[in-house]
Amino acid sequence: MPPAAPASTNLRPVAWWLIACAAMIFVMVVLGGATRLTQSGLSMVQWKPLTLLPPMSAEQWQQEFAHYQLTPQFLKTNAWMTVEDFKEIFWLEYLHRLWGRMIGFAFLLPFVYFAAKRMIDRTLGWKLAGLFVLGGLQGALGWFMVASGLADRPSVSHYRLAAHLLSAFVLYGMIVWVALDLFVADEDEVVNTDRGLARTSLWIVAGVLLLVGAGALVAGLHAGLIYNTFPLMDGQLIPDGLSDLQPWWLNMFENVMTVQFQHRLLAITLVAGIAAVWWRSRKLESPQALAWANALLTMAFVQAALGITTLVLVVPLLVALAHQAGALILFTLAICFAHAVRVPRTDVQTSLSPATHPAE
Repeated sequence: MPPAAPASTNLRPVAWWLIACAAMIFVMVVLGGATRLTQSGLSMVQWKPLTLLPPMSAEQWQQEFAHYQLTPQFLKTNAWMTVEDFKEIFWLEYLHRLWGRMIGFAFLLPFVYFAAKRMIDRTLGWKLAGLFVLGGLQGALGWFMVASGLADRPSVSHYRLAAHLLSAFVLYGMIVWVALDLFVADEDEVVNTDRGLARTSLWIVAGVLLLVGAGALVAGLHAGLIYNTFPLMDGQLIPDGLSDLQPWWLNMFENVMTVQFQHRLLAITLVAGIAAVWWRSRKLESPQALAWANALLTMAFVQAALGITTLVLVVPLLVALAHQAGALILFTLAICFAHAVRVPRTDVQTSLSPATHPAE
């Protein structure tokens, strides 16, 4: 049975609000990449989710700096810093955390308003409440990641970094998907009856997430700072040393060479998969679905070029940030394409209903 319609059928304001929240998360991901690349992420050593103001006096700055001076990053890497040097890395992390709090307010306040105006039904309300909770958990996971770099090591755990980045992508993707559902809530057109294509499009979404996770491991292990040639790696297509660690599966997560190699291999595989999906989608009659397919293929090649450039130039800041933003753009296009070619359950149920096949 299809879900009940909301009390208000004008869902576009709700959809646009969700798109705005997704855009804020997009900025948040890029800011997170900037804090990592500039080694700013460990500058704030306390988690105070209800505090909005930065240090306001020289005494408060000295106190904040004194906390930082006890961290492994300062003791092992940045012992040369003065309080003025510290401010340069502090402000970026402060902006990153403040932006996260702003996302929370930007989600919660309109949510309460739409609920009060009965513009969302119970089903949608529970979905939105769940997204809000996931957003809060994402903030806690971010602190869990930061905490790993405040004890014994001057950098965060690459496992926690991957978990934090992937959860941000998943939350972003869920918000975009719900928004797309609302945009087409009043449309009955089914643009695709190829269930295989619909399933494959979801595999492309999963493939992008897998590649993002592999990229996070590369970033966390600083694996992009070595083997800076392409397509050869250490002078070979398949370099020696990929299985040096034991047990063998540990190489996929701890061996710097293997982590970078698998990221390359996954990227090539994903581009090939997207090209195959694009070829299959040429038979679709929907201009919108075809446009998403074309954009997805184009962005796949752009993202691959950005990745190669980031590697060959040894991770310059702006190119690396463009590569991280490109991953989120590619993910967005994969979601939009998958949503456009989905085969709604209501279509399946209608085709199987007795009214469609009356008894003779």
